[in-house]
Amino acid sequence: MPRITLRGDFINKAYKPHLQNTHRYQIFFGGAGSGKSVFLATRCVLDALSGRNTLVVRQVARTLKSSCWNEILKAIRRLDLSPLFTVSKTDHTVTARNNGAQILFAGLDDVEKIKSLTPIRGVLTDIWMEEATECAYPDFKQLDKRLRGLSRHPKRLTLSFNPVSRDHWIFKEFFSLWREGKSYAEDERVSILKTTYKDNRFLTPSDRLALEQEKNPYFYQVYTLGNWGVSAPVIFTNWHVESLPDPVPGETRMGLDFGFAADPCGFLLLRYDRKSRTVRVMEEMLERGLTNMDLAQRLRHYAALGPIACDSAEPKSIAELRALGIPAYPVRKGPDSILHGIQWLRQQQLILSPACPRLREELTAYQWQQDRDGHPLPRPRDRDNHLIDALRYALEEEMDRRLASTGDKRALGL
Repeated sequence: MPRITLRGDFINKAYKPHLQNTHRYQIFFGGAGSGKSVFLATRCVLDALSGRNTLVVRQVARTLKSSCWNEILKAIRRLDLSPLFTVSKTDHTVTARNNGAQILFAGLDDVEKIKSLTPIRGVLTDIWMEEATECAYPDFKQLDKRLRGLSRHPKRLTLSFNPVSRDHWIFKEFFSLWREGKSYAEDERVSILKTTYKDNRFLTPSDRLALEQEKNPYFYQVYTLGNWGVSAPVIFTNWHVESLPDPVPGETRMGLDFGFAADPCGFLLLRYDRKSRTVRVMEEMLERGLTNMDLAQRLRHYAALGPIACDSAEPKSIAELRALGIPAYPVRKGPDSILHGIQWLRQQQLILSPACPRLREELTAYQWQQDRDGHPLPRPRDRDNHLIDALRYALEEEMDRRLASTGDKRALGL
């Protein structure tokens, strides 16, 4: 490794002991803004100069460029190490000039690419799974098997993420050694470090204030405090994330929940397999500030796939979308349609594509209201549920032909 001089404050204090961490499985979790990704990108850069080959993965390949790839390039510049690396923007590789060690990038949605990726010298010594809660357990097991072959460096598989539900496979796989109230735990093969925004001295005062003033109880627990799970009763537990087969089985369904400024507009594309009672959600959109003209442009790609079920509370918006060539139609909400829809959805298997992280967040946080004694009431909290509403609209005809009748779609030209 070339002799380089770094300032003593180039990383946050909480992470310094982990520059040389050699545990096989390393967990870095906690709140938003805690500096996890910046530290691990910095470590990747320094590891390459010492001869380590690292594969950096996320569930969806297209998200790598705006996250881990950029963080690693920024780390090289921040440490003034640009002369020591060759960066290829064509095949997205970073190569250390002193020894040929490489940092490689791949999405778990591109299995064939991962199978064929290999460094130009030596073997993979490290894998970094960013946003690991988006990844499925079988993918983790396959990546673990990629860490094989002779090397003078101990093999390491590193997972970084904001925690979600305690039902997640990461919690079940690694957190038996964890004790609440602690920030670090380890055994012979596993190390776990929890950090929050308080561990990141590089945040601005406004960054800290935004996290401290978070109003959503779930987001405050997860993204501000970095805690697993939620304190209130969660409505949906019958879901998981996995890569969907090609082709995706079932009948195409689409749902749209209107929004503009305070509330975003939510859209889902899914397929429903009636025989296995399985809902597979393929794509999502959640965006604020869309006019109906903007919305029509976003939905034009989906128009040929079939009708789009919309919230009937906005007939004007539905009429405008139809005038713009979008096959939108109103669902007719029956008595207690929200509770009816929730109960029906709870009886299905919900499978989310990794391309739907916002729906995953909504399902994780969607809770029953509580009385003053903390007992759940038969009413969901009406917030952060725009994609869940779109999910109900898309499937209302399946839920109950009588309660969710949408009338004769042929009369609407659909």
